[in-house]
Amino acid sequence: MHSMVGSSGVAAVQTRVVFGSSQMSEVLRLAERAALGEAKVLITGESGVGKDIVAREIHAHSLRSRGPFVAVNCAGLTETLLESELFGHVKGSFTGAYRDKVGKLQMADRGTLFLDEVGEMSLRMQALLLRFLEQGELQRVGASDQNRLVDVRVIAATNRNLAERVSAGEFREDLLYRLRVIHIHVPPLRERRADVRPLIEHFASVRRHPVTFTSQAIEVLERYRWPGNVRELQNVLEQAIWQAGSATIEVSNLPSSVRAEPLMQTRERRRQIADDLYDALVNGGYSFWVHVHPLFLSRDITRHDIRELVRRGLRTTRGSYRGLLPLFGMEPQDYQRFHNFLAAHECKVDYREFRNGQADESPRRSALLPGLPEGRPGAGLGS
Repeated sequence: MHSMVGSSGVAAVQTRVVFGSSQMSEVLRLAERAALGEAKVLITGESGVGKDIVAREIHAHSLRSRGPFVAVNCAGLTETLLESELFGHVKGSFTGAYRDKVGKLQMADRGTLFLDEVGEMSLRMQALLLRFLEQGELQRVGASDQNRLVDVRVIAATNRNLAERVSAGEFREDLLYRLRVIHIHVPPLRERRADVRPLIEHFASVRRHPVTFTSQAIEVLERYRWPGNVRELQNVLEQAIWQAGSATIEVSNLPSSVRAEPLMQTRERRRQIADDLYDALVNGGYSFWVHVHPLFLSRDITRHDIRELVRRGLRTTRGSYRGLLPLFGMEPQDYQRFHNFLAAHECKVDYREFRNGQADESPRRSALLPGLPEGRPGAGLGS
């Protein structure tokens, strides 16, 4: 366990971040510097890398460490509920407001507010947040009394490219500048493989009944790409421990797909990529945005691979693009986003050739993509 010591009058604090890589050492160095001031911080990185942990590190090493750390998931609430969650409301201000409610901004007074997935905010909520950041005044929903001043440091996080969102008219440029005074990017786990072993040892040791992973098992885990990052690592470790039923975890206890060769190692296997991606989405509990999209961004798969995946899906849905959403683990509201992605990268396929085809009801199994235990990666270390 590495330590990070605060300064400027802040008592030394042991870091809760487990790492062994130079990349995370640099992230924590930036977090330590950010903790010395009051500037707003934007933390970026893929889902599951630990952005929330970095935010807590900044708070814990700051002069606000004795104050509250309040977190809000902006993606988990509708616009109305998010406004109430942040600013609070008075009784009767909207349907379901049966009593007065204190907002998270007021709860974070003299402390830190962590806005997770800030890129998912609606434009209206972005405007309200911007007004607060500029004036520091808080008015509850439905309140007619005088605005209240609160002293809050805002740290925001997102797995989205906010500059691209600004270009698309989906995020306010002035708000981006307000939030991104200090920018800290947390690399994905595949780019900091030196962190895998310390994380394994940490998760194994903090259990109620500690376990040990053999060196061979650790080597296999270190070779894996971890598309779900630290959150997926924790999930796989829990599955392996359950499979083993003993205090020693062997290679044979790891999921079969984690033990398999990496997806992109040989040219011969590229012919199977579309089928493997499809099988992982349909049968393996994967989702397009969490697992396939990062592979495309890191250039592990090509536009041709995406087109072949879409073609494979349209064959199953008989030409229905909307039918691809549940098939590929996406939400109904992702329809336009998915279309925009395909159009921007020239990956759209003509649906008409599949309208009279037969739906494929028996996709084959594959071991090329990492498998998931029952259910998708759940809550764990990272956001």
